[in-house]
Amino acid sequence: MKPSFTALSIRAAPLTFVFLWSTGFIAAKFGMPYAGPLTFLFARMGLTMLVLAAVVAVMRVRLPSPLDAWHSLVAGVLLQVLYLGGVFVALSQGVPAGISALIPGLQPILTATLAGRFLGERVTALQWGGFALGLIGVLLVLNDRNVVMSGGLLGWLASVISLLGITLGTLYQKRYCGAIDWRSGNLVQFAGATLLFAVGAYAFETRAIDWTPQFIVALGWSVIVLSVLTIALMYWLIRRIPASRVASLFYLVPATTAVIAWLMFGETLNALAIAGMVLCAAGVFLVNYRGAVRT
Repeated sequence: MKPSFTALSIRAAPLTFVFLWSTGFIAAKFGMPYAGPLTFLFARMGLTMLVLAAVVAVMRVRLPSPLDAWHSLVAGVLLQVLYLGGVFVALSQGVPAGISALIPGLQPILTATLAGRFLGERVTALQWGGFALGLIGVLLVLNDRNVVMSGGLLGWLASVISLLGITLGTLYQKRYCGAIDWRSGNLVQFAGATLLFAVGAYAFETRAIDWTPQFIVALGWSVIVLSVLTIALMYWLIRRIPASRVASLFYLVPATTAVIAWLMFGETLNALAIAGMVLCAAGVFLVNYRGAVRT
């Protein structure tokens, strides 16, 4: 008996999601020469906001209450402004795309250390082991002198900020935004992010954009494919497979990004750095291993 179209879709969707999510770092680097990072994000957030506003209007999605809108705004500052802003600034400062994916990819490890305070979860010995393994992996990656020297101090600081943003944003979203429709909730998030990136671009950049075909492709891909379709695919997966399996897909993102960056930009890592990325993935896996968290 041949598998149904839905079954085939569920099988293909996870790897499709990993690939699409990984291209976010590539699209950012691809468009970076033609606009400042904050200007690029202002354009991306603004266009995404317009697309989501059309979706909400056509599908007659219920708008969040004032309190839910506030929670969505806070989550947007953490997830869109600090996380994405940190990634884009890191890339603009020369941090390799694979590493810009690796640092925030450690989010589950940091989340585990904060989960007890915010979500009433206890960190187990297995999780602490994963935490230590992830840190060893990071040290191995940073042992590659070419990696360290390629990004300035501001770039590495931005990578750390992106890690803090996605960690705190994930915790906040899980605690306060779970019942909010993702379409209207994301509309509020992108609206707030558009305003903040506009302020940042006005304060720190010239706001000049070189509308080359490369920039238009990078911006269009970031808006339609990443900010709308990939997020929709993630929610589609969450409704059809266990959330833990969806979360585990992010383990593959840094390595996938590194491979794409090698193919497109010639970015390379030495054998020790590659081993470090593997250890980081193993550490994140242990932190999220089923049964590792006891409520």
